[in-house]
Amino acid sequence: MDSIYVVSIWLLPVLIAITFHEAAHGYVARFFGDDTASRLGRVSLNPLRHIDPFGTVILPGLLLLTRSPFLFGYAKPVPVNSQALRNPRIGMVLVAAAGPAMNIGLAIIAALSFHLIDIAALRFHLVGYLPATAVQWTALNLQNALIINVVLAVFNLFPLPPLDGGRIAVGLLPNVLGKRLARLEPYGMVILIGLLILLPLFGSQLGLDLSFASRLISKSTDAIIGVILRLTGDI
Repeated sequence: MDSIYVVSIWLLPVLIAITFHEAAHGYVARFFGDDTASRLGRVSLNPLRHIDPFGTVILPGLLLLTRSPFLFGYAKPVPVNSQALRNPRIGMVLVAAAGPAMNIGLAIIAALSFHLIDIAALRFHLVGYLPATAVQWTALNLQNALIINVVLAVFNLFPLPPLDGGRIAVGLLPNVLGKRLARLEPYGMVILIGLLILLPLFGSQLGLDLSFASRLISKSTDAIIGVILRLTGDI
């Protein structure tokens, strides 16, 4: 029963975070002239259109089972034809930025919703309509939505293709540097796995802390969550 409860407070936030992230890419691409994702049905809030069996399910599951120092995954990338965009270079930057921006927006909505939960709990619990367990379950979903969305935004802003941050960097850097960075895209996921999983495991065998990449992501996540909570009046 405990495992079912844990799944129930994580599954919905994860599905919403991934679905809205990918749909945002497709929507912004369509707005700037590329309807590739739209024609393929990827501008959609149906999570089944965005879930990648390996990246969304198998990889996180394996990392969880092996007690990896860092847990991550990915969805099906939204197809974008940069040449169809009205301004290919700036358009690609905006399309890439749309996913993390959507996640930050969802995190802010989750933080603001804590106030609605407090009001609803006070109003309905007093008259016996809302059990305390329902309030707790909803609050945990919102808490996890805040965390997941910020983690997803920060992780995707890591400046390495094929992550959004890498594509943003390619578009903003001078052409010479941007092209060199773009050449790393076929190896990007391998490099990430090395930085986030293999290097820390290797370091632990040597008695060294080599988890600098995951620490950077973790500290950035904590800092952004702190800013959101302060802005929304939750702390």
